[in-house]
Amino acid sequence: MAKILLLEDDDTIAFGIKASLEKKKHVVCCYSTITEAKKKFDKDIDLILLDLNLPDGIGYEFCKYVKNIRDTPVIFLTVRDDEKDIVQGLDMGADDYVVKPFLLSVLQSRINAVLRRTQYNTTSTLTCENIKLNKDEVKVYLDNIEIPLTAGEYKLLLSLMENKNKALTRAKLLEMLWDIDGNFVNDNTLTVTIKRLREKLKNPSCIKTLRGIGYRMEDS
Repeated sequence: MAKILLLEDDDTIAFGIKASLEKKKHVVCCYSTITEAKKKFDKDIDLILLDLNLPDGIGYEFCKYVKNIRDTPVIFLTVRDDEKDIVQGLDMGADDYVVKPFLLSVLQSRINAVLRRTQYNTTSTLTCENIKLNKDEVKVYLDNIEIPLTAGEYKLLLSLMENKNKALTRAKLLEMLWDIDGNFVNDNTLTVTIKRLREKLKNPSCIKTLRGIGYRMEDS
């Protein structure tokens, strides 16, 4: 069970989402304006479902407001399917996006994936299919056999696995991979690193390429 904040100004959509999620025993708090949601937001919220087009502004504004307080997971609900809008939301820290119109079953699946990911981050061992990463040992295993990785490859895999089921843009990954000594990590370095990582892990299907956006790690 999760406490979910839904910011959606369409009453019909809001009612449908709320009823569907409450059947799954989630607690849903519905608001129709950014102003109202800001007043009611608290740190007990486990997940935010956020429309982009709102009466008193754009959903990006509320996402930025929340992320400055706490890294609460955010899923955008939007009619905008333009690559530029999606990338902007993900770079801002959103965990996923669902384009309207959508099936409630699809939304529920995305919610479950995000909630599972946030739970994984509290453990020292991360898994995805037959890949296991132990943060305490700083080691990676494929079918329980240790796979030697460079520092850059390990950091890339750690970023993907800590954000399992979350779409990460190339810009966001470059930010995460910034060299510890402050050296610039460019776009070509990212391409080469992910190619070598895939080769060492025998081209796993769980590392997905999101064309024009970035990458996502998920169980196939």
